[in-house]
Amino acid sequence: MTSKPRSGYVWIWLPGQPEPVVAGQLAARNETLVFNYGKSYLARGDAISIYAPELPLQSGAIPLFNSLVMPGCIRDASPDAWGRRVLINRLLGKKGRDIETEALSELTYLLESGSDRIGALDFQESSSEYVPRSPGNATLEELLTSAEKVENGIPLTPDLDDALFHASSIGGARPKALIESEGRKYIAKFSSNNDVRSIVKAEFVAMRLAGLCGIEVAPVELAYASGKEVLLTERFDRVKTEAGWQRRAIVSALTLLRLDEMMARYASYEDFAVLIRHHFSDTATSLEELFSRLVFNILCGNTDDHARNHAAFWDGVSLALTPAYDLCPQGRTGNIASQAMRIWGEQRQSRISSCLRVADQFLLSPSQVREIVERQLMTIAEHWEEVCIDAELTSVDRALLAGRQFLNPYVFEDLKAGETSIKSLAVEVKASLTGAS
Repeated sequence: MTSKPRSGYVWIWLPGQPEPVVAGQLAARNETLVFNYGKSYLARGDAISIYAPELPLQSGAIPLFNSLVMPGCIRDASPDAWGRRVLINRLLGKKGRDIETEALSELTYLLESGSDRIGALDFQESSSEYVPRSPGNATLEELLTSAEKVENGIPLTPDLDDALFHASSIGGARPKALIESEGRKYIAKFSSNNDVRSIVKAEFVAMRLAGLCGIEVAPVELAYASGKEVLLTERFDRVKTEAGWQRRAIVSALTLLRLDEMMARYASYEDFAVLIRHHFSDTATSLEELFSRLVFNILCGNTDDHARNHAAFWDGVSLALTPAYDLCPQGRTGNIASQAMRIWGEQRQSRISSCLRVADQFLLSPSQVREIVERQLMTIAEHWEEVCIDAELTSVDRALLAGRQFLNPYVFEDLKAGETSIKSLAVEVKASLTGAS
C-alpha cells in the first residue's frame, strides 16, 4: 500500500480479553483523521472508551481537540521516527532519513505497521476480519544486521524485512525490534551506526539504578549480538494467560496533556502533576513517583524525558502511571542542560533547585523532597560499582558516565542556604563514583 488510504478500522483488546474486537472507523477528513465508534461496539455491555476525555463512548464523528490532526490516543499507537524509517524502507525502498516522512500518510503508517504495537489497539482495512501483521522468525544477530541496513537505506530480504517490520509500530528514534522468549515479550534496542559511546549500556545502568532508588521501572537485561550490546526491556503492556496474550491500554503524557509533537515543547511536569491530582487513582503515590522520576532524570542526565516517554495505563475508568522506561543519560558538551519537558512555568533547567521550586504541585514538603534527593544520591553511590560491573562498562566509560551525565555539577550549583546538605552529599557521592572508576 503506497497510495493514501481514506479510512481504516480501529480494533481494541478489551480488559482481560485475549482477542480484539472492532471499535470503530478512522476516516480522513481534509487534512485530519476523525474517529467514530461502531454501533455494534457501542451496544456491547463491556465496551470501554479508547480514552474517555478524548474519545468518549458516543455515536457520530467525534471532534478533535484544538490544533490536533488526529486523536492523540490513536497517535500513541502510531510509529515514531524509527518505525517510519522501517516502513519507508519497506514500502518505498529508500533510506528513511533521505525522504520526508510525509511521503506516507498517517493512516498508511497505522495500517502498514506491525500489529504488536504498544497498548491495546491495532488497525485494519476490514471491520469484520482481524488479520495480524505478524513477524517472521529471526535471531538477534539477524535483527541487528537488518537494523543497520535500514539505517544505511539498503532494502532487506523478505524474511528479514518481515522480522524487523514487526517492531515498526514501536515508538522512539533508535533501532529496535520485538522479540518473545520464555513466555515474555521484550523490546530489543540496538546500538546505532552513529553512536560514539555506549548508549545502550548507559541506559541499562540508569534503568537499573532507578529501580534500586525505589522508582517503578520496566525490567531490563543486556544481551549481545554480533559483538554488540542489545538492551532488552520487558514489556509491561502485555499479560500472558492460558488463553493467550492480553493487552493493556496505554495513553502517553502528550495525549493526557492534549498536545501533539508540534506542541510538545509546552508539556510540563507541573501540568502533569495537576492532571494526576484530578484524574489518577492513588494520587499521592503517583505524585511522589513522578517527582522521583523527575529528580532521577536530572541526577542521571536524562534530558530526553519528553512527554511520549511518560505514560499511563487506561482501563476505561481510571488512569495509573506505567513503569518508567527510556531512562537514558544523554551526551552533553558543556555543563548546562535542560529537560525536554518544562518543570514549572517556562523553566526547564536540569537542576535540583527546579525540583524544589515545583514540589508543592506534587503535594510534597521540603523535607520530603530532601529525603527523596538524598536517598537517590546514596543509592547511586552504594550500587554504582556493581551495576557498572553488570553492564561490563570499561573504566573509560564509567569515568565519562560519572563525569558528564550522572551528577553533573550544573545540577547542584545554584542550591541556596538551607539546601547545602544536598550539594555536599552530591560532591561526596560523585567523588566515590569517579574514584571507583
